[in-house]
Amino acid sequence: MDAVSIVHTMMRNDAFSRWLGIEVLEAAPGKCRLQLVIRAEMTNGFGIAHGGITYAMADSALAFAANGHGRQSMSIDTSINHIEPLREGDVVIAEAVEDALKNKFGFYTVTIFKEDKKVALFRGTVFRSEKEWQ
Repeated sequence: MDAVSIVHTMMRNDAFSRWLGIEVLEAAPGKCRLQLVIRAEMTNGFGIAHGGITYAMADSALAFAANGHGRQSMSIDTSINHIEPLREGDVVIAEAVEDALKNKFGFYTVTIFKEDKKVALFRGTVFRSEKEWQ
């Protein structure tokens, strides 16, 4: 199964990513680009996007990039730095890139952009199971 087919299968079963309104722009082994629009229900009491929104988007990008190699993989360690606030109507792009791939582990960086400005930086490690996508 190729990376695009894997990501489409994952999205079909991922109600949360669909609720977020994630659009897959690119999917390849070790790489993924996603887009979403910040909606009113995604904002907190300060009128800015809740940190969990960009975190969830980055987590999805990580999962899609890692699973694109064909082996079922899941995150075991993640962290995020929020650099700039986001508001309703903002269009954001998450770009996941693979930093290193080992037999059992993969290491990734996901950068989230609004236009050309970095708004969040996410790092993640995945465990690579032996189970192949079919």
